[in-house]
Amino acid sequence: MSRRSGILEFAVLGLLRESPMHGYELRKRLNTSLGVFRAFSYGTLYPCLKTLVANGWLIEEPGNAPEDALAASLAGRRAKIVYRLTAEGKEHFEELLSQTGPDAYEDEHFAARFAFFGQTSRDVRVRVLEGRRSRLEERLDKMRVSFARTRERLDDYTLELQRHGMESVEREVRWLNELIESERAGRDLRGSTGGPAQSSQQNNTTGATGNLPRPGDTPRTDLPDDTAT
Repeated sequence: MSRRSGILEFAVLGLLRESPMHGYELRKRLNTSLGVFRAFSYGTLYPCLKTLVANGWLIEEPGNAPEDALAASLAGRRAKIVYRLTAEGKEHFEELLSQTGPDAYEDEHFAARFAFFGQTSRDVRVRVLEGRRSRLEERLDKMRVSFARTRERLDDYTLELQRHGMESVEREVRWLNELIESERAGRDLRGSTGGPAQSSQQNNTTGATGNLPRPGDTPRTDLPDDTAT
């Protein structure tokens, strides 16, 4: 499984954990409400759904009432299929949520992981945030060394571009510092104090259904904009 397909599968499982959905609604949520992915086609989504069904993590159910299904059949249209998370799918998603290794905080994964922080335990959130901060601090050190070595040889516009890149990383590090401090103090994103486990209602309001906070120019997690097959 490629990293990008893994991100999509993770996001689909997370959204279906909230409620069953059909493909159109899933695509809409991934492209808009989730705020993590740029637009992609059904040619990307449906192979992912088929893989998750084959793995036993999703099941397909008729999405229309019987009379609607009959009308769709008479009109030569296929009835909508609703995808529902299985018990095995929920268990698999919770296993993915508990992971704190490099894949959880690299550029391509971090935004998707953050979007589901409302469904993640506080200690895991802290470890992921700390891993992300450590990785960015390493990157920032390398950028500063490179900038000091090349500033005499580069034109003003190239230097300004490098400076902009460093400032973007610095802003994200400051943002991560604030988040880590809040998590350690037991505060959620609204500033209230809560225990390690949020209620399901709080999870839904601070998790995948919310907008992803972006520190300045924080890179987005993108998937390829495939064309439908």
